Amino acid sequence: MRRLNRKETLKVVKELDAFPKIPEDYVQTTSTGGTVSILTFMMIAGLVVSEFMYYFDSRMKYSYDVDNDFNTKLQINIDITVAMKCDYIGADVLDSAGDSAMFKFSGRLKEEPTTFEMTPEQKSWHRTLQTVRKALSEEHAIQDLLFQTGFSSKQSQPRKVDAGKRPDACRLYGSLTTNKVSGNFHVTIGKSIPHPLGHAHLALMIDSKSYNFSHRIDHFSYGTPVPGIVNPLDGDLKITNESLQIYQYFIQIVPTKVKTRAAKADTHQYAVTERERAINHGAGSHGVAGIFFKYELSSLVISVEEVYDPFWKLLVRLCGIVGGVFATSGIINSLMGLLMDVICCRFNKFKSDKSNQAPLPGHHLDINQSPAAPGILPSSSVLS
Repeated sequence: MRRLNRKETLKVVKELDAFPKIPEDYVQTTSTGGTVSILTFMMIAGLVVSEFMYYFDSRMKYSYDVDNDFNTKLQINIDITVAMKCDYIGADVLDSAGDSAMFKFSGRLKEEPTTFEMTPEQKSWHRTLQTVRKALSEEHAIQDLLFQTGFSSKQSQPRKVDAGKRPDACRLYGSLTTNKVSGNFHVTIGKSIPHPLGHAHLALMIDSKSYNFSHRIDHFSYGTPVPGIVNPLDGDLKITNESLQIYQYFIQIVPTKVKTRAAKADTHQYAVTERERAINHGAGSHGVAGIFFKYELSSLVISVEEVYDPFWKLLVRLCGIVGGVFATSGIINSLMGLLMDVICCRFNKFKSDKSNQAPLPGHHLDINQSPAAPGILPSSSVLS
């Protein structure tokens, strides 16, 4: 076989075509076909753009498994403001093993004298959190959007305190690390002290009528704070007029593994049930005034992963869009052409039939202008 030169190779490639071509003499261009072609290309362009947008958009994949991690610790992140001075209250964690996080584990809450009244920035942020929480309770699909956008329920800006106002509240914030077992975090009267026989708080001699456990929860979470998770207690606000008031939060914690473009960490989510009541020993309502967070851990672990479609799926969809639209537009063009031919043929036939009709009665016929048939005289000659 002789070797082809470059020009001959290009000629062979150009002439090589697996698809038959119709000669241009056999193709008839019409305005209907041009309109359908323009609409077809516009539709293909719109569908291709939307397909690319769908391809670059991610989806959240959820999976569930049994939690078999028993060696890690549980981190509690707290930012609470109580409407009492810091000298009168204390906060710590006591787990089911009888250990207190204030003395046996790492971390300690910080106390900051502040005002209970919020600044305009704080009020705006609390309204935002409450709106997001309400939307989540009504539509759970919003959680996927929060994971994708990386919305954080923890305020990044530092808190501002009006220097002209006298502090009337105490802010408790920080992180505590405890055993990964059920426990109880609480804020009550007095400072927590080590005691060989159990857990105790040393309370100052203050009048119980001056107790006020109205509180605001700016942030309360378990594990590493992850963007995309809005905790059920973030932005919560409780106001009471009773001096002896007990607030109880019953929390069910679910370990969660998050792997998104905004974060990759092992954290925890939780659901909460609230209860509050006034303490009145005379009426049989007993207890200790304070704020109590009783939590338990679930035996399941949730894995949340942000996934994308593979590239080959995009190619398949694009081929399906282009081929399907072209085939459909060809069928529509043929149907429209057939319809136009039927309408035009009937119109032309009706027009030709109308032109060949005989004169209607009452119309004058000039016999002098019309030639007579051979062998037949005009009627006037016969009468004469």
